[in-house]
Amino acid sequence: MKFDKYFPVDSLKPYIKYFVVSENELENEYKVFPTSGLVIGFQYKGQLSTIQDKTLSKLAPAGITGISDSFKLFKSSAGIGTILIYFTEIGFACFASNPVHELFNQSLSLDYIFDRSKVNEVQERLALAAKDKQRIKILEQFLLSQLKDIQADKLILEALNLIYQSKGSIRISELNEKLFISQSPFEKRFRKVVGTTPKKFASIVRFNAVLDNLNAKSLMEICYENNFFDQAHFIKDFKQFTGDTPEQFKRFL
Repeated sequence: MKFDKYFPVDSLKPYIKYFVVSENELENEYKVFPTSGLVIGFQYKGQLSTIQDKTLSKLAPAGITGISDSFKLFKSSAGIGTILIYFTEIGFACFASNPVHELFNQSLSLDYIFDRSKVNEVQERLALAAKDKQRIKILEQFLLSQLKDIQADKLILEALNLIYQSKGSIRISELNEKLFISQSPFEKRFRKVVGTTPKKFASIVRFNAVLDNLNAKSLMEICYENNFFDQAHFIKDFKQFTGDTPEQFKRFL
């Protein structure tokens, strides 16, 4: 199995965290947990499907997955090859014509966002490329061709900074006070750029902070440090994000 990470050229760094080239010769079923940015995937060989309520649904070979507040279950065919593009928290908004929140909890064909002929051209070039670095360059060229001249929303950038500083534990009312903006216009601006509400985004950041400490600290310590009301609330939130209780999850680490 291969899972190699590549960083983008400087002109794409404000928008793209990194690329991942993943290959697996064996059929595989796996969970994907919520992350703080959108992800685009191109299968240059093999087939990827989602599993929901025990039903298998094939995905387009080029697709996008929006921010989600729960885990997703995927199944890959044997001999699959995929390139994933992980966007920064506000990165995808600089490529999209529609508000990013329309992709919340969605996994859609990439031609929902970009011109189908251009997506098909990228897929063909990726399939013909012999090396990973060639494939990365193809995607960088495509992304640069789609990049829009949009100024970053500085208020949203500051909101993201405050959420990360608190590891997702900050209250939205406190965010509104610090940013000198009322809840409704703030939430509208945040959803349009980031892809979900500030509250849900903060819960995803908090979840990932919990994952980082799951083996190092007790459940009581994690509840206290991450401002959960009690262990019952913590376990309920954790199960929504992963499908397992913390104790069940730790057994597979």
